[in-house]
Amino acid sequence: MNILVTGGTGFIGSNLCRELVKQGHQVFCLDNNYTGSLDNVQELMDKSEFCFIEHDICNRLDSIEKLQGVKLDRIYNLACPASPPAYQGKHSLDTTKTCVYGAFNVLDLAIKHDAVILQASTSEVYGDPLVHPQKETYLGNVNPNGIRACYDEGKRCAESIFFDYSRHMGAKIKVIRIFNTYGTFMAPDDGRVVSNFICQALEGKDITIYGDGSQTRSFCFVDDLVRGIIAMMESDTSFTGPVNLGNPGEFTIKELAEKVVAKIDTPSKVVYKDLPSDDPKVRRPDIALAKEKLGWEPVIKLDEGLDKSIAYFKQKLVKLGRIK
Repeated sequence: MNILVTGGTGFIGSNLCRELVKQGHQVFCLDNNYTGSLDNVQELMDKSEFCFIEHDICNRLDSIEKLQGVKLDRIYNLACPASPPAYQGKHSLDTTKTCVYGAFNVLDLAIKHDAVILQASTSEVYGDPLVHPQKETYLGNVNPNGIRACYDEGKRCAESIFFDYSRHMGAKIKVIRIFNTYGTFMAPDDGRVVSNFICQALEGKDITIYGDGSQTRSFCFVDDLVRGIIAMMESDTSFTGPVNLGNPGEFTIKELAEKVVAKIDTPSKVVYKDLPSDDPKVRRPDIALAKEKLGWEPVIKLDEGLDKSIAYFKQKLVKLGRIK
């Protein structure tokens, strides 16, 4: 198939591109590299099955030269800053624009090509949840004016646009809600907790816990997530979602820090700082729907995934000259 992956040089997007190329598809990887990196897809650049397109999905997609004459079968929309330092900082407005303008543009392209299109939404649509674990039917507890709102509300709005295109324009949509994911090809300065802890430990810096460490997260290794994303795309056309994709195994942030320290020979010590505003206290997916409709559940345990991630970050930090 001819497949477009927007956000394809990002953490999840680059892992998805690798798997789709491995499966023999023609993959068009589109990104503006705001938070992604060509390093993440460097090994694919010489493959005939892979084509990189530098483009911002806030701009229309129907005149892109490399897509002229191509009939797209699938579109995976993963384009959006997902790193907290990015979307809470200088890319906050870009995040909202990407979620909203980008949704219109990718959907218009999908309609033109009669392609199935998947929207990568997020567990952040649940905000700081008052229901635990979170089912897809939960409507969330989101602060529309907080520092995370550009991402939370941007993704909520994107879901609305996708379902309206389905209802009124016949778009063939799929919507997933991604929970905390980690693994290879994360940026060292991504700002998410797994990459933070591993890189701090490898560099001998203090491991920073925000709050008292009792807040919980559920960590899904990226290989499991990619398998779930593709399963959703190829599921029965009548199943649009939204569907939660994540690992239901729940750990406190303090437990995660302890696991990382135990795996890395480091002088790092754990320090505590104030919890940022609107930071969720709990986060765990109910994946009963994914099991039922997709036959999917994660298989990679946290210890195994951390070992793979530590090996990746060691190599990355050496390459960057940050460790020897």
